[in-house]
Amino acid sequence: MSYTEVPGAQVPIRMWADPATVEGVAMQQLRNVATLPWIQGLAVMPDVHFGKGATVGSVIAMRGAVCPAAVGVDIGCGMSAVRTSLTADDLPADLSRLRSRIEQVIPVGRGMHDDPVDPRRIHGFPAAGWDDFWGRFDGVAEAVKFRHERAAKQMGSLGSGNHFIEFCLDETGSVWLMLHSGSRNIGKELAEYHIEQARKLSHNQGLVDRDLAVFIADTPQMAAYRNDLFWAQEYARHNRDVMMALYQDVVRREFHKARPVFEPVISCHHNYVAEETYEGVELLVTRKGAIRAGSGDYGIIPGSMGTGSYIVRGLGNEASFNSASHGAGRKMSRNAAKKRFSTRDLEEQTRGVECRKDSGVVDEIPGAYKPIEKVMEQQRDLVEVVAKLKQVVCVKG
Repeated sequence: MSYTEVPGAQVPIRMWADPATVEGVAMQQLRNVATLPWIQGLAVMPDVHFGKGATVGSVIAMRGAVCPAAVGVDIGCGMSAVRTSLTADDLPADLSRLRSRIEQVIPVGRGMHDDPVDPRRIHGFPAAGWDDFWGRFDGVAEAVKFRHERAAKQMGSLGSGNHFIEFCLDETGSVWLMLHSGSRNIGKELAEYHIEQARKLSHNQGLVDRDLAVFIADTPQMAAYRNDLFWAQEYARHNRDVMMALYQDVVRREFHKARPVFEPVISCHHNYVAEETYEGVELLVTRKGAIRAGSGDYGIIPGSMGTGSYIVRGLGNEASFNSASHGAGRKMSRNAAKKRFSTRDLEEQTRGVECRKDSGVVDEIPGAYKPIEKVMEQQRDLVEVVAKLKQVVCVKG
C-alpha cells in the first residue's frame, strides 16, 4: 500500500501525495468533500492542488449523486497522443516552420475556425455519427443554445491556459504527436450553468461549501445535467480527434518524403464522470485532474512545457478507483508564477524546445509545476510507464 490514509468525516482520504506537502486550502477542500452524505470514497493523486470546490487531482466516488464542481469547468478535458513512423533522423535542424504550420491550421487561444470543420474532408477521419452528435445539441440547456455557432467553429481548436500541442521524441528516437484540450467554451458554459443550478437546490443548503452542491439521482435536475455532461464529454473527445487529424495532415505535408504512418491514437479524459461498479455497488466516479488507470488502460501523463511526458498503462488499483494523476500539477498559481519568473527564466527552462518564450506564457513555465518524475514515483502502484517523451516543439494558446 503506497497511499497515506487521512481521517475524513464520512470516508477516509486516501492520498498518493504526501499530506505534509499539500497546500492548506487544498487539504481543507479534501476534508470538505469527505463530509458529503453521498460519498463512498475519495482518492487523492500526487499532483493534487487547489481548485474550485474540489481539488484538482482528486477522484470522488458517490452513490446516487454527482457534484458538477468536482468535474471541473472544462468538461472532458484530456489528452491524445500517437506514435508515428518518423524518427529523430527525419527532423530538420530548424523546427520553427513546423510550429508555424501547426499554428496556422489549428486555432489557439480564443481563436476558432472561420467555418466549422467538415470531418468528411479530413484524411482518414471517422465521421460516423457526426450529424447525430450535433443533432443532440438541441437537447442541452436552453441557457447555452445561442452558442451553437461558436461551438461549431471552436470544434478543432486548442484553447489557452495549460492546453498545448507537442511534437515529441521518445527514448528510442521515435516521433510522437501529442495534444491537450477539452470542450472549449461550450463545456465551460454548461459547467457553470449547472453548478449554479445545483447551488439553488434545497438539499445543498447545509453543505460546508456550496461549491460542492450535488445533483441527486432520479430527479429532473440530475437528468438534465447528465444529458449535458455526457454531450460535453463527447464534444471534448471530438475536439481532440479533429485536432489530431488536422495535426497529422500537417505532418504528412511537412514530412511527405518520409511518408509518415500513424499508429492508433491513445486518448483519455481527465475531467469527467463515469458510471463504474466497485464491490458490487454502482457509483458515479468523478475524476477532476485524474485519468482512468484500469488494468491495461493506456493513458497520458504530461509534465510541463520543458520537461516531458509519459505514456502509461494502468495497473487496475481499485484503492484509487482505477485512477492515476493527469500530469505534474501546479505548485504555484499563475499570478505567483508571473511574479516569480521572467522571460529570461522561461528561455532557460525551455532550452532546446521550439516554443513561445514571451511574457504571455510565463505562467506556464516549468518552474510553476511539480517535478513530473516525483509525481510518477508516487504512483508506481497505479501505472507502469510505456514510453517517456520529450517535446522538441510546443504550441501554447
